[in-house]
Amino acid sequence: MNYKIIKKSLVCKQLPTNMCHGSTVLPFDDQVLMAWFGGEYEGLDDTKIYFTRLVEGDWEEPIVLSTDNLPHWNPVLSFLGKGKIALYYKVGREIATWQTMVRYSNDNGLTWSNPIELVSGDKGGRGPVRCKTIMLNSGRVLAPGSTECDGKWEAFVDFTDDNGLNWQKSNVIGIEEDKEKVKNVNDSNIQVSEQSFYGRGVIQPTLWASDESNVHMLLRSTEGYIYRSDSEDYGETWCSAYPTSLPNNNSGIDIERREDGLLLLASNPVSANWGHRTPLNLSISTDNGVIWETLFDLDSGDGEFSYPAVVYYKGIHHISYTWNRINVAYWQISLGRR
Repeated sequence: MNYKIIKKSLVCKQLPTNMCHGSTVLPFDDQVLMAWFGGEYEGLDDTKIYFTRLVEGDWEEPIVLSTDNLPHWNPVLSFLGKGKIALYYKVGREIATWQTMVRYSNDNGLTWSNPIELVSGDKGGRGPVRCKTIMLNSGRVLAPGSTECDGKWEAFVDFTDDNGLNWQKSNVIGIEEDKEKVKNVNDSNIQVSEQSFYGRGVIQPTLWASDESNVHMLLRSTEGYIYRSDSEDYGETWCSAYPTSLPNNNSGIDIERREDGLLLLASNPVSANWGHRTPLNLSISTDNGVIWETLFDLDSGDGEFSYPAVVYYKGIHHISYTWNRINVAYWQISLGRR
């Protein structure tokens, strides 16, 4: 398939923190919104949510959109319709007791509401855990979520039919546990919070809909491969997760479906639990995710290139990802049709 690179850059000449990770990107009208979490090190109390906009070809100076003296994680920018943008993010020292906060903007990210709990009293993290929400034709918004508690990693989907006022949770999506348990990882050079190395299962799903009622997800896993689950009732109930042929290094992935049915997946094609987060490549599928073809590498060689975010908007694929934990890479590409 033919492709054209329209733009390729790092977001900031110099980021305001030593570490950055977990970017989210949202093209909107004639600009692009982006957020990530940054601080001295992942999981420390100084990590905050940073936000910027690409306006007339230049990124604005990042601003802080969180102030609590607690670790912040995994922002997700989403369009809720009728000009309303949501910024979801996690807060808490322990992943198992994350709290999901949300702020809203009605002016393309110029101003934001005060943060509120997405689901009052929740501990563990409702709503999107890392990847973007999707909106069905009915207006239903689906948020891909997951939890990491007592060494067990499981996924779910939150859904709302009233523009984000109320959320309902699907069944839990997991893997069978009759295999040998994955051993704890103590020698990885990946810069993550130490608690992240302990656990087994599937987390951080990414969603797409093949039609109004049939919705699908791919999941990060500890098993060496990307897992998948499917729903036939608008995302309310899901089958057990099952393995695909796609390698996975227990790192984040993201997928986007175009109107013509083409799927674009960004991932690290490395089949090892906590394996290297390089290269980071793009793959495409034209049969709803059964067969995949590698398109090209976004980045390769020594370093960490991870946690991609992919959004398709008005003929352009917008992609962001962690670049060596010291910056955020941003691409715009166009793909031809077969």
